[in-house]
Amino acid sequence: MAGLAQSHSVLIPRESPRIPIKTRGRILFIDPQEVIAVEAERNYVVLHQRAGTHIMRESISRMAERLEPYGFIRIHRSVVVNASYVEDVRRWPSGEYIVKVPGGREYTVTRTFRRNLKLMVHS
Repeated sequence: MAGLAQSHSVLIPRESPRIPIKTRGRILFIDPQEVIAVEAERNYVVLHQRAGTHIMRESISRMAERLEPYGFIRIHRSVVVNASYVEDVRRWPSGEYIVKVPGGREYTVTRTFRRNLKLMVHS
């Protein structure tokens, strides 16, 4: 019996690269590498993927914390982006930076989070 329990525990991974999200009465397991960006919308966040979007009741701060280990950076108080999907960064004459991701979406980088963008560019 002890051998069976030991071999059974080997089959269950301790760390899963997927994160569970509750949305519309069900739990989905999302691979963070497939998430392009997360936007806050009132008491919810919208996860943008190439295949579509998911809406969940969660704070943007909590999502930023959960996704940071997967290469996500906060660029605005209401936006977190997956650094691996950033196509380009432009500086406007006004001094603002704009981040472009697949699908043509563009996000403004606010002064508060400009340091995060610089860390991404220099890494």
